[in-house]
Amino acid sequence: MIPMIATERLILRAQRMSDFAAYAEHMASDRARYEDGPKNLKEAWFDFAGSQGHWLLLGFGCWAIERREDGAFCGLTGVNRHVHYPEHELGWSLLEHAEGQGIAFEAATAAREYARNHQRIGELVSYIDPDNARSIRLAERLGAVFDPKAATPDNDPCLVYRHPKVAA
Repeated sequence: MIPMIATERLILRAQRMSDFAAYAEHMASDRARYEDGPKNLKEAWFDFAGSQGHWLLLGFGCWAIERREDGAFCGLTGVNRHVHYPEHELGWSLLEHAEGQGIAFEAATAAREYARNHQRIGELVSYIDPDNARSIRLAERLGAVFDPKAATPDNDPCLVYRHPKVAA
């Protein structure tokens, strides 16, 4: 049910139980402060399982990012539309070992193109913590533009970056 996408260096695939320990460790760290964390094991589990539940309930969701050369789990990317989200969100979360290598850009680009071309999700935003400079730079590198008038989830003080629309 969850499609697999292969890029030059990555495989976007369904999450596996073997990914959870690294995910939970990431979510328990200070690095998760931009993702409503840090989170305890139970909260991390609900996030992890919920991202897969999107596929069953909505037909889209997050993929695990796997590095092709060594099979390492690098994080998650995909499209979310939680019930309190005003719009479809293109999101990403990278483990520390995977940062600074262009992995998030490659994965998010593939996820965005899949959402547009196969799921017909044309309008995408990214909700970003105002202090998350790395994610802001990535959104801009992806061509997204800050939209100060966009609604945010639960009036969260996040920034909304709007991705370019699909050409007609």
